[in-house]
Amino acid sequence: MTACNDIEIAERKLFSAQLMPHRSLNRTGFLVLMGFLTVVSFAAGVAFTLMGAWPVFGFFGLDVVAVYWAFRVNFHRAQAVEEITITPSELRVRRVSHRGHVVEWVLNPLWVRLDQKTHAEFGIEKLYLVSRGRRVSVASFLGADEKASFAKALTAALQASKRGPTYNPVA
Repeated sequence: MTACNDIEIAERKLFSAQLMPHRSLNRTGFLVLMGFLTVVSFAAGVAFTLMGAWPVFGFFGLDVVAVYWAFRVNFHRAQAVEEITITPSELRVRRVSHRGHVVEWVLNPLWVRLDQKTHAEFGIEKLYLVSRGRRVSVASFLGADEKASFAKALTAALQASKRGPTYNPVA
């Protein structure tokens, strides 16, 4: 085996995942929802104005502004990313927050185990990578079923890294 082959085997990815928070609406859905809320709020405001309760009209506008602001915050927070990569020599967790702050952990996959906090009714609540007293929470924004699937794939990749590199001679 040559030095080049050793490097290729050591750097080969056994597992790679990019996790992003779920967004309930895309841009078109958001625009349709906001248009609908605006029309309904305006119609209700006009109805209250015709009944003589004109101060209520402004409050309907505030509702539309509050819903708009809540969705904008949701869209901004959905820019967070969590990347998990496993090679035979390292496990790398890279977390980028919605503000652009980057935190990265590099662990030896030989010493890492996956720990789960499970609720009897709701399934997997938390996933942790544990290595030498360090606990790194991963996949926090996935649902319970998605966490179970992710945990299964991550466990298989960790076991593959513990078996060591396999030699595939090229003919």
